[in-house]
Amino acid sequence: MAVCKRSSSSSSLSPIHPRNGFCNANSTFYSKRNPLPLPANSSLDVTTFISSQAHHGTTAFIDAATGHRISFSDLWRSVDNVADCLHRDMGIRRGDVVLILSPNSISIPLVCLSVMSLGAVVTTANPLNTASEISRQVADCNPKLAFATPDQAPKLAASGAISVVLTEEDEERVGSTLGVRVVGSLSEMMKKKPSERRVRNRVNRDETAMLLYSSGTTGRSKGVIISHGNLIAHVARYIAEPLEPNQTFLCTVPLFHTFGLLNYALATVALGSTVVILRKFDLHGMMAAVEKYRATTLVLVPPILVAMINGSDLIKARYDLTSLKTVRSGGAPLSKEVTESFLEKYPTVDIFQGYALTESNSSGASTDSVEESKRHGAVGLLSSGVEARVVDPDTGRIMGVNQTGELWLKGPAITKGYYRNEEATKETINSEGWLKTGDLCCIDDDGFVFILDRLKELIKYKAYQVPPAELEGLLLTHPEIVDAAVIPFPDREVGQLPMAYIVRKTGSLLSEKSLMEFVAKQVAPYKRVRKVAFVSSIPKNPSGKILRKDLIKLATSNSTV
Repeated sequence: MAVCKRSSSSSSLSPIHPRNGFCNANSTFYSKRNPLPLPANSSLDVTTFISSQAHHGTTAFIDAATGHRISFSDLWRSVDNVADCLHRDMGIRRGDVVLILSPNSISIPLVCLSVMSLGAVVTTANPLNTASEISRQVADCNPKLAFATPDQAPKLAASGAISVVLTEEDEERVGSTLGVRVVGSLSEMMKKKPSERRVRNRVNRDETAMLLYSSGTTGRSKGVIISHGNLIAHVARYIAEPLEPNQTFLCTVPLFHTFGLLNYALATVALGSTVVILRKFDLHGMMAAVEKYRATTLVLVPPILVAMINGSDLIKARYDLTSLKTVRSGGAPLSKEVTESFLEKYPTVDIFQGYALTESNSSGASTDSVEESKRHGAVGLLSSGVEARVVDPDTGRIMGVNQTGELWLKGPAITKGYYRNEEATKETINSEGWLKTGDLCCIDDDGFVFILDRLKELIKYKAYQVPPAELEGLLLTHPEIVDAAVIPFPDREVGQLPMAYIVRKTGSLLSEKSLMEFVAKQVAPYKRVRKVAFVSSIPKNPSGKILRKDLIKLATSNSTV
């Protein structure tokens, strides 16, 4: 069998179709974008790689609420100071895990770059999560130190003797008043001068740089292992396909998540771009920030795009958006209808979107030009360095152009697996390194990827991942519930709502309101059940698996069981 690879010699013939990137010899799609400029040095940490990139930028990050700015020179000076304090005063060493628990803040990229420069490992937690949810993550990855805001730090009180560095000053709430052992503040660490020249450990690109937790289809979230090499490949993608110069990004997406963290807290540093960070999403606060900081690009998820459509008249009357040229959307695919509605309301703003997973480290597909964005309904062309296959989920047969199947991805940015979870790794990544995305897709004659449906059962509420199995397990602990199933219910505003089908015990008068309150007390806000239907039984196949598609069809057709 012929092996399809892009040739380094222009005189060599390539079996890859120039229009769609498909190779008949191995039924693989190859990226049509520029090759990845990966460094030859295998002993390279991602912080060093990012800091070595030349650019002409001046301001790295701006806090949208306070206007506080940090320049690139101050950022790198602070990274060195914090890294030195972590090593000398906190005893952080290569391989140690450091947790970040914070709303969006300009301190997040600073801490990440400092930790990873030591060969230590960054893990982030969703600040919306409850203390018990965070405790499970802490128990799984065993961080040696945590960076947290004063309002978030108490959630770590039940997580053992973990030491905490406060990322914000709060003189009234320190030490024992927070219920945790506070060992310093980030502002103090940034000011400390290194006492002596520290020799950096040589970090291999295969070593772990991050553990980002992704909700699985069957149960609780899993730690995705992200190596320095994965992150270097991710950053190199932006070097291969550079964004327009002199952009000012307004980031509304959470920085604990791969979409915000990898793209707008790390890659933009290598490019010299300015990122304005919105601490918490508020539609009018976002629009005011666009006007105040003359943002050129908005980074958001589809529900925010919908909110902009619905409030367009008031927004355009109140705010000067003449600086805004582009919207970059991710977290969930944009429908053709939403895209067309937005362009009708904001005709001078282009929409670019991307498709990726935590497991693919923001590599997947994207639209990166006005011409590409006109292919409405497509998530774009394959990212630099990415290979793809379309596989029939029932037969395993590899499909071709314009055929539907599960999207598989492969490349240097793809994770090697899940932390301490060999079973989940084998289910998701095969022996050849192909990542099974769980998404049904087709790739057309021009190489554009279309996401058609999800094989995975994750619910996307405002682009947050909600695993149905986790909610079902919680519901079944209720003394008046015999059986339960949770499905995604489509909603224009938020994408999908968690909806529960419930079988009550005989004689139970359990109400919709009390059930939703039962769940709300135990999970993060984005995981709350928003709709309930009481039924006599849950449809299942012979092996006992819930027939969610039947329930989804039932829910959306307004039928009753």
